[in-house]
Amino acid sequence: MTKTESEVEVVRKVVQRYIDGSYSGDVDALRKVFHPNALMAGYLQGQLVIGTPEPFFADIEKHPSMAKSGAPYKAEIKSVDVAGQIASVILVETGFFGVMSFTDYFHLLKEHGEWKIISKTFTSK
Repeated sequence: MTKTESEVEVVRKVVQRYIDGSYSGDVDALRKVFHPNALMAGYLQGQLVIGTPEPFFADIEKHPSMAKSGAPYKAEIKSVDVAGQIASVILVETGFFGVMSFTDYFHLLKEHGEWKIISKTFTSK
């Protein structure tokens, strides 16, 4: 973080790296934004999913990237809230793999000076 960057801007950049990694299919970049002990839970097409981000990473790897397929993917950060060394972000994604939409609630922690996603709760449409 530079002296002129706020914590909100830094957290926003972490989520932007999540967006960019999802769109480009860059699992290595996605792994870097998640804490090693991160959890992911939510509803994927009506089915409850609870666990680590590993199934998400595997799904990203097995599909052609949205960038290459021309998927109409759009992501909008709706809110960012930072309180000390914790943060909460709401992200709305449409056109995920061309057909799905998600509302994601991220929680982040600042550990050793670096922000990481510690949890992602989501629902799909």
